[in-house]
Amino acid sequence: MPDFLPDLPVDALLAALRRSPGNEVDSGKFASPESSSALAVNAFGWFLERPDALPPLPGVPMGRPEAVEVEAEMRFPWSGGRHPWLDVAVTTATTLVGVESKRYEPFRPGKAVLFSEAYDSRDWGPGMAAYDRLRAELSAGRLRYRHLDAVQLVKHAYGLRNQARKRGRGAVLVYLHAAPEAWASGKPVDPGAIRAHAAEVADFASRVKGADVVFVPVRWADLLAQWAGLPALAAHVAAIRARFGVV
Repeated sequence: MPDFLPDLPVDALLAALRRSPGNEVDSGKFASPESSSALAVNAFGWFLERPDALPPLPGVPMGRPEAVEVEAEMRFPWSGGRHPWLDVAVTTATTLVGVESKRYEPFRPGKAVLFSEAYDSRDWGPGMAAYDRLRAELSAGRLRYRHLDAVQLVKHAYGLRNQARKRGRGAVLVYLHAAPEAWASGKPVDPGAIRAHAAEVADFASRVKGADVVFVPVRWADLLAQWAGLPALAAHVAAIRARFGVV
């Protein structure tokens, strides 16, 4: 069984992990020292039973949280196929916030560029035109990102918009990313790759600015700094940093 941080609702977290399609626990991926899922679940799992203790994420228009979920499915407006799963979902009175967490993934190869025909068959509305254009550019190969998984983010945005509309809320997609100095092995992460990833994040954000799904990149370091400044969260942040190091 995973070794969770102190004071987390272990049974609820295990249930959430096991209902998602990632097979994080049984495959052993969750136990990896480089697991992005382990970082997100341990960090946000503390708020599952105390959502009002979660402060608004840095730079995110959201209001006071009413519910926090980990491994949250954001279904498309069709039944078959695969649907997006976000690492965290935060519901407020006005907003559905989806959090996609990345740690080492941007510095590994293998970002696929594939959209099924189902995306083209839907009219996502004028407020999603920026994401539609981005999808078209990626599909045609006119736009390529080496480090940012833009295809995944576009899919998340569509799923998040669909679920937010069903709940009568606005939608925010948070890209919560790290800039680790070294791999778990101790080998340094290429600083050039970190800079290139940051530039790609900024480019993506500029392309979808003004869309119905607000895109907000947030660094793990900034989030933890915010939490560390709150007495109620200081011990939790200390435990995160002790387990996961500099993120």
